[in-house]
Amino acid sequence: MTTQAEISTAYTSAADLLGVIQPTQGGRPIHDPATGELVGRAPEHTVADLEVAISAAKTAQPAWAAKTHGERSDYLRRAADAIDANAEALAELLSREQGKPLNGPNARFEVGACAAWLRQTAAFDLEPEVLVDDESGRVELHYRPLGVVGAIGPWNWPMMISVWQLAPSLRMGNTVVMKPSGMTPLSVLALVHVLNLALPADVLQVVSGRRDVGAVLASHADIAKIMFTGSTAAGQDIIRSSADTVKRLTLELGGNDAGIVLPDADPRAIAEDLFWGAFINTGQTCAALKRLYVHEDIYEDTVQALADIARAMPMGVGLDENNVLGPLQNKAQFDIVADLVQAAKDSNARIVVGGEPEKDQPGYFYPATLVADVDNDNPLVTEEQFGPALPIIKYSDVEQAIEWANGLDVGLGASVWSSDRDKALAVAARIQAGSVWINKHGTVDPRAPFGGAKKSGYGLEFGVEGLKHLGQPQVISA
Repeated sequence: MTTQAEISTAYTSAADLLGVIQPTQGGRPIHDPATGELVGRAPEHTVADLEVAISAAKTAQPAWAAKTHGERSDYLRRAADAIDANAEALAELLSREQGKPLNGPNARFEVGACAAWLRQTAAFDLEPEVLVDDESGRVELHYRPLGVVGAIGPWNWPMMISVWQLAPSLRMGNTVVMKPSGMTPLSVLALVHVLNLALPADVLQVVSGRRDVGAVLASHADIAKIMFTGSTAAGQDIIRSSADTVKRLTLELGGNDAGIVLPDADPRAIAEDLFWGAFINTGQTCAALKRLYVHEDIYEDTVQALADIARAMPMGVGLDENNVLGPLQNKAQFDIVADLVQAAKDSNARIVVGGEPEKDQPGYFYPATLVADVDNDNPLVTEEQFGPALPIIKYSDVEQAIEWANGLDVGLGASVWSSDRDKALAVAARIQAGSVWINKHGTVDPRAPFGGAKKSGYGLEFGVEGLKHLGQPQVISA
């Protein structure tokens, strides 16, 4: 096992990390979305490289599976220590590649969450469940390793979502082959390099390639399960690719989370939590608040309270310690946000804050934007913007708000805001979403299962239930 002294050997900067993950020649250039500057060069692994990685993970899996839960948990804790020892270098690289600022609920937060998630995943108890124990016999439910898990991650929280995938997979005795987004490969390559300072050889592999590599991973006969976070359309492709091998799947797909503010809520008291529910990671979060329904009695007060918060939040280059909002990660996402806000403008919706990016500015910066007096069927409401633009829709009857909240074919998360907990709970129970929060939004917890409804995917992550989804149930009757 790796010694603590080896783990604590830290990389002091992003440049040091890049020195060990970049190819010596060639590679694909990765640019900072805030400045356009070159961050580094990502290796372009091929399907042949993927085959090598899968073979190595398959070979390593039996010995890893033979370890006890306690032994594997010890490795996860050591991997968390390795992240802690390299936290600042990882955060700097993440900020430069993804664009998110160092401060606020952003790069340093994400790196810290990776270590915390590993430790919490290591702490869960998972004992055999005794189903029957009487004169007829004893029946137990066990969870055995699946084999090799393929993990395909997104570009918005590249490190944290990678850990969401790899930590429970490893804990359950599986080995892992990761395929990061082509937008943010360096962050994941660096994270895996740091984790492998603590893990046994070959149990965690990473292959940075194009879509053909992901397609082969999703269909490969030696991959027992795919974990994927991304768009619904991409998830549907994975379902089709996995059919011939009848792979197990956990899919966390697109969302368009609704929030309902009841008339008894205090707009000033909830404004900051509403803002961060929508604008965390500059709105680039699957379970962010993406459409807000506010009762007419407190509509203007809520709009103005949110506007005051939005105007006060500094946006800019992530390495500037003062900023808490950053750019969109890529040009395609910038164009989606700009087009959806324009659709709202064309419908005569009211732009309260933002709505006009600065011209001749480097980087994909779109200002924090609040859109009021917008119809529920406007594209900014019905389509996932995945960026810093929040439509605020007025309602007069809570039944209408619930109908609108449930009116789309996705259901990842939702929230209800009220000064009366019982009223909020009653509304929450009627919302079609995998997670519903009261007076907060998107606050995931490693102890609480997380998954989508409708076209937002299926399968569960996090907590003991998430571990079970990475094991093969086996019933033993004696």
